[in-house]
Amino acid sequence: MTRIRVKVCGLCTLADAEHAIIAGADAIGMVFYSKSPRYISISDAQEIVSHIPPFASTVGLFVNSSSDTVRNVLSEVPLNLLQFHGDEDESFCKSFNRPYIKAVRVKTDTDLLQICHQYSSARGILLDSYKKGTPGGTGETFDWSMIPAKLPLPVILAGGLDANNVAEAVSAVHPWAVDVSSGVEYSAGKKDRQKVEQFIRAVERSRKF
Repeated sequence: MTRIRVKVCGLCTLADAEHAIIAGADAIGMVFYSKSPRYISISDAQEIVSHIPPFASTVGLFVNSSSDTVRNVLSEVPLNLLQFHGDEDESFCKSFNRPYIKAVRVKTDTDLLQICHQYSSARGILLDSYKKGTPGGTGETFDWSMIPAKLPLPVILAGGLDANNVAEAVSAVHPWAVDVSSGVEYSAGKKDRQKVEQFIRAVERSRKF
């Protein structure tokens, strides 16, 4: 079975970011959405990115931001990958000359195949739980059986994952990667180091699940 990549999202401090990478995370996510309890300032993001070792990816999450806002962040923070978690269309997502992934909040009537074709320039599609008025970080899972067996874009599975259910999720979905935020926290934006380590070990063991 292919190794499942891990992204730890909603990181707000250098200490938490460094620990996530040491624990085995492949990517760290930072939220540039001011309404989120995990919002990070440009100066704090700069500190994190400037200390990230090689071969670890930095991801910036945006929700219906203006083009100027995204460009301003990119001018100050050299992110590897963009994550769009709102209603952005493909032309907007690919306009920054930076690889991106598109997040989708999955509902019963969501046509994931159509969305993959709609965002064919994306490097992957991130599947999250739907909760009205909340663009992400709900801490809730969704019905994984709604995900087609084969999609034309790599799948990053999110939504309510933690050390207790991630092996089952991997077995059910066979994603390229998993994304965790609230499932490894003791409060919003503050990561529990033991939970981070337990989550990553659970992903590693999921190959045998």
